[in-house]
Amino acid sequence: MTTVAEPPGIHAPPDEAETPTPGASGTPTPGAPGTPPRRVAALVRRTPALVRRTPDLLRRLGAIRMPRWRPSRDMLVIAALLVVVGCVYLPNIGGFPGASDDEGTYLAQAWASQQGLGLAHYTYWYDHPPLGWLQLAAISWLPAAIDPGGLAVAVGRYAMVPVVAAILALTYVLTRRLGFARPTAAAALLLLGLSPLTVTLYRQLFLDTFAIAWILAALVLALSPRKHLWHHVAAGAAAAVAVLSKETMLVALPAVAVALWQGTVRGLRAYSLVGATAGLALVGVFFPLYALLKGELFPGPDHVSLIGAWQFQLQNRTGSGSVFELGSSANKLVGSWVFYDWVLPMAGAVGVIAGLFIRRLRAPALAAALLAGMALRPGGYLPAMYIIGLLPFFAITAVGLVDVAARRMLAVDPVRHGRWYRGNVAMLVAAAVTAVVLIAPTWATGIERAVTAKDNARYVAAAGWLREHRPVEPGARIVLDDVLWLDAVNAGFERERVIWFYKLDLDTAVTATLPRGWRSVDYVISSPAMRADPNILPNVAAVLTHSQVVVTFGSGDDRIEIRRVDQEAQ
Repeated sequence: MTTVAEPPGIHAPPDEAETPTPGASGTPTPGAPGTPPRRVAALVRRTPALVRRTPDLLRRLGAIRMPRWRPSRDMLVIAALLVVVGCVYLPNIGGFPGASDDEGTYLAQAWASQQGLGLAHYTYWYDHPPLGWLQLAAISWLPAAIDPGGLAVAVGRYAMVPVVAAILALTYVLTRRLGFARPTAAAALLLLGLSPLTVTLYRQLFLDTFAIAWILAALVLALSPRKHLWHHVAAGAAAAVAVLSKETMLVALPAVAVALWQGTVRGLRAYSLVGATAGLALVGVFFPLYALLKGELFPGPDHVSLIGAWQFQLQNRTGSGSVFELGSSANKLVGSWVFYDWVLPMAGAVGVIAGLFIRRLRAPALAAALLAGMALRPGGYLPAMYIIGLLPFFAITAVGLVDVAARRMLAVDPVRHGRWYRGNVAMLVAAAVTAVVLIAPTWATGIERAVTAKDNARYVAAAGWLREHRPVEPGARIVLDDVLWLDAVNAGFERERVIWFYKLDLDTAVTATLPRGWRSVDYVISSPAMRADPNILPNVAAVLTHSQVVVTFGSGDDRIEIRRVDQEAQ
């Protein structure tokens, strides 16, 4: 039998033969175009029933109890310990330690990013990946808005409070995920947070602080007890953010791989490593891709480049000498670290060496060993803030080693070997008392210095002078260090006429705006950073030589001088 297909639009449902044909006589089509009319009709038929059931549905919904959020014991412990550390970290945060030129540079770069002026307040030459000060830009606006009249660097330090809190919390969580009990994790947090060296360095505006927070997050994610693949992908992404915050964290990536190996089931390790590598690559590729799209990946004439900056950092930068060479810059720097606190670095060094042979401590110990190995290489450049990346690993491995040793000593059966057990307990108590006796005086002195010293009083006075004299000479051209650069701009001086002293010699874009060279400068604010090595910067040396002191703040080598340049000098 031949079946004749009905034309579209006139087929009626079997049980609703009298339903109007859509479009046949001007009747509007129910529902969306192409919606079967019988579905619409069925929905219409069910509507009264749904309306009648609405009160019952609402009663049932109201009877559902939402789960109450209950903070875990670990969260309560972390919160309590952060309050303790905050009592040492927060007081006098702007007064100690003395502001450094690096702090001013990173804060000025963050300000330029906030203002949409680019990645830096001068030509960005790929000296560091920009993500570190972009994070600073995201949080530094709040303290700046609260206290717009204070010294910019001192006020900006409050932006580091949440970052340091995250580092301390992650140190605790990582210690727990390594298999240690709450008292051990709490000891690691307090050892890190109360060390005078930590208080001194973690108050300052350094990119290393952002980087170590992200590398700790990567280790925490790699050791997640859920062992979820997405946690391991996130670990790789967090490691990439750490590297893009400060490139030195690239050295610590093998430690993340070790943590991933330890934190996954044997049959799934390949998937976890591939996932973490994907997260690392997908995030990390943005930096070289940015340089490539700007045509600044490879060195060339008349432009900066990413590879050129790497070559400078690795090959052309003046080294700090060996840490073992008495009198070298690296040796003096290590001495300054130990001056603030010898306890954490020395205990951490012992913990790192032993931790390499203890499975639970291997990942943080490897991270610290690799970072320390870079610092100990002969002829390399050692920055003042380098130890920031080592301190959390020092705390974890030192406390973890004590925990492992104490548990092994107390593993003796107290019934069968009572003499040995009592002797071990006595040794542990004696060691604890000795540690307290040795640590307390050092830390008490360091903490007292941190909460009372006024090392930035001279910079505060210089910033006040800038605010007072801006209306007097609005068009004045000033050369200064980057600690005061943002203060001069905030005071109202023209941004193009506020010159970071390095740029007076090293930036052709700046020298092009000086028709008479250094004689186009009106004022120079002489600071310790500017006077450190005047021989390598001829124009800076010239403005210092051909200028007269107007006012001096402070005394000795740390003094700050406001100097008027003699533009007619020969």
